[in-house]
Amino acid sequence: MVSPRPRLSLSWDDGHILAVDQRALPHEYRLLRIETVEQLTDAITSLAVRGAPAIGLAGALGVALSACRNSSGSGVDEAAVRADAARLSAARPTAVNLAWAVRRALTRLAGGPEAVLAEAMAMVEEDVTVNRAAVVRAADLVQSLVPDRPVRVLTHCNTGRLATAAVGTALGAIIELRERGRIAEVLVDETRPLLQGARLTAWELGEAGVPYRLCVDSAAAAAMARGMVDCVLAGADRIAANGDVANKIGTYGLAVAAARHGIPFVIVAPESSWDRELADGSGIVVEERDPGEVTGFAGVEAAPAGAAVFNPAFDVTPAELVTAIVSEVRVFRPHGSHGTSRPREVSA
Repeated sequence: MVSPRPRLSLSWDDGHILAVDQRALPHEYRLLRIETVEQLTDAITSLAVRGAPAIGLAGALGVALSACRNSSGSGVDEAAVRADAARLSAARPTAVNLAWAVRRALTRLAGGPEAVLAEAMAMVEEDVTVNRAAVVRAADLVQSLVPDRPVRVLTHCNTGRLATAAVGTALGAIIELRERGRIAEVLVDETRPLLQGARLTAWELGEAGVPYRLCVDSAAAAAMARGMVDCVLAGADRIAANGDVANKIGTYGLAVAAARHGIPFVIVAPESSWDRELADGSGIVVEERDPGEVTGFAGVEAAPAGAAVFNPAFDVTPAELVTAIVSEVRVFRPHGSHGTSRPREVSA
């Protein structure tokens, strides 16, 4: 039986980019029709398009969009396209996939807009294949870590099809486990301050028929202490060469709590999320976002006027707190990580 083609979170349509507007979920499923690089940059910075793999693909499609807009009978204005590409790469500095995808699309610029678009669309197709391979490998690993019963998983932020072209990473692995009959329940961190867990992950799990409960981020450690969690599954926006992981703010705290309680902490992310030029996580640039995301939500102010705010979008989890990092081609176990008796393993 052939699996049905998954719904894509973004695509190309007659000279425009179509993307799911993640700001509108879960109350409205709305598509954005993006016609300019400026609109795409705004969509990325405002988190209408979010998730490291997805914004990478959006960036590649943005280069194609720019090449189409800056071409004429005399050829492509390469300087204008490269300037647009630089603006796109800077839109979310922590997610390495964005700069990687933009660079890859630019390698086809000499072939004209059609060649750039063909490369971007090939990347979308590759993302689907990569994610399928990664989620199967991750589900296999989780079953080996908790072999005797359906698993109670805790996850953070959103790592499903909305964060990729389709299928997802950590959330994709959860859905794969559900299809195998191996999920007892998923605890979903609401993921402050923008509630990607409550708005997006809960919506995707509901669509897939996966049993879940929402919890406030600060309840996760208590759930672990009460024996409610068998494994933590999360994604990554950037991974340093040693296995330090940058992910949505709150991930580091989950890793600390998981280590305290002897619970496997597993990252699922494509190879494109690795930044092997960085020796460790100390060199990862962490984006800080608008204070208004913390002082209020959905237009309702919750803090005193003028309250000072610390609002990093990401944190960095040291490799020693990570049980394994699963990609489409391997399971990487950082040296000295908890939850494994082997010091290091790389499996193809």
